[in-house]
Amino acid sequence: MNKILVTGGCGYIGGHTIIDLIENGFEVISVDDLSRGSMKMLQGIEEIVGKPVKNYKLNLCDLDDTQAVFLENPDIIGIIHFAAYKSVPESVADPLLYFHNNFNSLINILQCAEEFNVNNFVFSSSCSVYGNAQQLPVVEETPLVEPESSYARTKQVGEAICRDFTNTNKHFNTILLRYFNPVGAHPSVKVGEIQEKPENVVPVITQTAIGKRKSMTVFGSDYPTRDGSCVRDYIHVMDIANAHTKALQYIIDDRNKNNCEIFNLGSGNGVTVLELINAFEKVSGQKLNYQVGPRRPGDVVAVYANNNKARTILGWETKYDLDAMMDTAWRWELALAAQKAATVA
Repeated sequence: MNKILVTGGCGYIGGHTIIDLIENGFEVISVDDLSRGSMKMLQGIEEIVGKPVKNYKLNLCDLDDTQAVFLENPDIIGIIHFAAYKSVPESVADPLLYFHNNFNSLINILQCAEEFNVNNFVFSSSCSVYGNAQQLPVVEETPLVEPESSYARTKQVGEAICRDFTNTNKHFNTILLRYFNPVGAHPSVKVGEIQEKPENVVPVITQTAIGKRKSMTVFGSDYPTRDGSCVRDYIHVMDIANAHTKALQYIIDDRNKNNCEIFNLGSGNGVTVLELINAFEKVSGQKLNYQVGPRRPGDVVAVYANNNKARTILGWETKYDLDAMMDTAWRWELALAAQKAATVA
């Protein structure tokens, strides 16, 4: 009995995590309504792992539909919950959309976990919960401040919902994973980030380099950083994926000391947007057409992780450096272009 339910399994991080789970001996089913995810992700996963992966196309905000998945799969032993809207600008423009989707889906999945006695739960959180932290790097005990976006607020409140629920269910174990900026693609480049109009900086960089975009904008030149652009902690998506597998195994094995534990998932290095662009240009050999514009609402100045806790307790290590992140991201963009050309031909 090692079946894991991954919500949002046809999304970027969920899809890569499914691969890591299967490669580590787990059976996986996915729930994804495909409003933000893609069947292309599922197809790529199946190519890599060599077996079919079942996806239930349903909205977790519908409790009856969610319960039906558990009724059909009474052997689920753990849940990794990715399914949430994640665009910072969209959340600033439409906070109610984010509150409705991100809270209701979480509440329903926790209700089903309780009803069907599934006691191992990993919640996909975010470094955005730290807001403009006063001290860097942030540690798990860093005080949370007022969030900079409605997306970040859903993660702060989502963590609180998980903690409160866990505190009232003594057999329930929860891991809150606060990850920083996942980038790159699976080394096979059979899967990667699928966004027609991405807001995350790395796919914007690769789309600009390949010509999907004429140019890109670096938001802000007057931040109090070493070159005036925002500082972020970029981490390869497969390193993030492996941390979810390790966190899940940690609670399945009853190695956790507390019912609810928090881990930062970052490289531990702060990189500015301009440094990220320079790394891409070095790895790809492409000169990027970009301009510097005004700050973007919802962006924090700088945030990067102290990842000692995850390394020490979970035995997690990052395997991909910044060059590897940008290399796999660029090769994924080239693979997408090749697929499109083959389809047209």
